[in-house]
Amino acid sequence: MGLFEDVSEFAQLHVAPYTVKVDRAGTFPHEAYEALKKEGHTALLVPKEYGGREGSIVDHVETCMALGSVCATTALCYMMHNVATMSIVAFGTPEQKEFYLPKIAAGELALALAFSETGTGTHFYNPEIKAEKTEGGYLLNGKKSFVTSAHYADYYLVLAANPQGEGLSVFATANNLSGMQHDDIAWDGLGMRGNASVPVYYEDVFVSDKFLIGSHGDGAGIVFNVVAPYFILGLASVYTGLSIAASTCAIEYATLRSYSDGSTLSKIETVQLHIASIFSSVSASKALTLNAAQSALDGKSDALALIISARLVASANAIDVCNHAMKVGGGHAYSKRLPLERYLRDAYAASVMAPSTDVLSVWLGKALTGQQIP
Repeated sequence: MGLFEDVSEFAQLHVAPYTVKVDRAGTFPHEAYEALKKEGHTALLVPKEYGGREGSIVDHVETCMALGSVCATTALCYMMHNVATMSIVAFGTPEQKEFYLPKIAAGELALALAFSETGTGTHFYNPEIKAEKTEGGYLLNGKKSFVTSAHYADYYLVLAANPQGEGLSVFATANNLSGMQHDDIAWDGLGMRGNASVPVYYEDVFVSDKFLIGSHGDGAGIVFNVVAPYFILGLASVYTGLSIAASTCAIEYATLRSYSDGSTLSKIETVQLHIASIFSSVSASKALTLNAAQSALDGKSDALALIISARLVASANAIDVCNHAMKVGGGHAYSKRLPLERYLRDAYAASVMAPSTDVLSVWLGKALTGQQIP
């Protein structure tokens, strides 16, 4: 059994039972996430020397895709944990790796990203949050607008303007430091309703020197060498998984839905056209996303362009697939007797999640013409 199939089987047992509750109540998928930690999935990218699985970016993609095919909310939260973990793997000091990675591998710590800000929107790589040097560390002042897995994640990786001149820096902040305030009533998403993405305010929050990830100015490297491939491909994977879920649901419904004369919905030509379109789009998203991941793993020159393209295609296809699936489901889909309505709402987050598809399209154009990104 391959990784995708293995994680899919896990997700059916430990994630699927909570998806409806998570969506309707808009609550974080605690039970599913605890199962992910217990079974070692949150240790996917942790090197073996720290007790992890030392998975590759292809493993990251397959795992996020498999989770997304069962619950996009859970997959998205998990994906961000992986990105934060990989940031420490790639840029952390030996002391930081020794502190975080064994605990992540043991399922004792979950991580999240605190990058987005109201003032810079989808251009999260231009943070306004301030980090002032003080004795033994830094004082953080500012606001992060969407911190996914807020409260639940033990540490947030905070992107800030480099306190020692030009560039960016990343700090790891525990979720309960003095001076931090969570806006707990702010998240009421159209879709992805269990992400707990709330604003977090930092007011003279002291962060010790040892929680500066890597060195001063490493933030740009983290953003473009880790976040760019792992986050952007992670999103492509989540939305490809969502498309897989919608496709499976639509095809099963069309096959099983029978009329009084014994014929099924699948015998109708227009339904066949919808299903053909669905399958083609899902196949394209999956193939491109896996190809981009393999290109990144192999260090090929076209990796960045493929990664961005995979996200753009998977995001657009998720909405298109869900729209076609809703037509197949008809009244049963619209009345929420099928999960297709939830899939459609989740899919609409794809185009606005930073970096948005508009921004990524500009990046792709620059990449293809030899220009610097961003």
